[in-house]
Amino acid sequence: MKVGASDYLTKPFGSPEELRHVIRRVLKEADQERKLSLLAEELGRQYPPSDLIFLGKAMAPVRRLVEEVAPTPATVLVAGPSGTGKELVARLIHQWSPRREGPFVAVHCGALAETLLESELFGHERGAFTGATAMRKGRFELADGGTLFLDEIGDVSPAIQVKLLRVLQEKQFERVGGTRTLTVDVRIISATHRDLRAAVAEGRFREDLYYRLSVFPIELPPLKERSDAILPLAEYFAAKFGAAFGKRVPALSEDAKTALVSYGWPGNIRELQNVIERAVILSSGTIEASLLNLEFEPDRRGAAGGLLKSSERELIRKTLEESGGNRRKAAEALGISLRTLQYRIKEFGL
Repeated sequence: MKVGASDYLTKPFGSPEELRHVIRRVLKEADQERKLSLLAEELGRQYPPSDLIFLGKAMAPVRRLVEEVAPTPATVLVAGPSGTGKELVARLIHQWSPRREGPFVAVHCGALAETLLESELFGHERGAFTGATAMRKGRFELADGGTLFLDEIGDVSPAIQVKLLRVLQEKQFERVGGTRTLTVDVRIISATHRDLRAAVAEGRFREDLYYRLSVFPIELPPLKERSDAILPLAEYFAAKFGAAFGKRVPALSEDAKTALVSYGWPGNIRELQNVIERAVILSSGTIEASLLNLEFEPDRRGAAGGLLKSSERELIRKTLEESGGNRRKAAEALGISLRTLQYRIKEFGL
């Protein structure tokens, strides 16, 4: 027990029922520990206040939609470019809902292979596959009574789409390798940076699942359309990282402010946060424009520029498909750097 055992049995065993009782108790404790671990992870994170999340005139309609849908059980689809704060909006919907006392469980669908994602979402039984030495509950079970956030839902495979559709319709599923049907009470909020309507038209995303997920769609604008929010957000991040690094909160110079507002922010709020974090590390009291390390892209204007942009987008899309989504291989095939390719992918919403 001193080295981490949860329980023990003395030989000879009293009865099979005693063994079953101990196993059930250990599994229950393991499940509770996993839930507590998720809760501790949530409590340990620091999120900006809601007023900061909805900064800027372009976010006023978004706030109204969030306030309207939060008290309802409706399924929500949050769309928008990468880095615009889709998960933060999902968390606010949960916090402002009757489920606020329940768990908020997030899954990044694009970060896991199909087999891993299936087990992560629905859990698995002991012996379901190599390495499955014990039963494990999935995120749907862990989110019971609360909210499940499915990030990058546009990246899930057709097989997973079918299973998700069943859960949305019937609130039921089976663990991987299991036969017992489980029922859960979970609100689904999903997010994507992709055009799911286009994916449906191209046969890459189920139409019935799309309509189930997008009962209440919310579209987040890119940061470049929220110019009045850029400086307040930059100042918030400067204060946050100044405190985290034990430094005096640096001020933004006038040149830095001009550069921040003039930049296109293809990576949106996430890029702004990273830029300010680096600048705070390097600053000695004031953040100058030179510390921002912004890479301004040449402006494309006119019809010819629009045609070139459209052709470039199609070329990058096809090359990514041919390389199986491997960005490094795609960059080599296109004869550009990986960083340039990543910028283009964000710019074109690929």
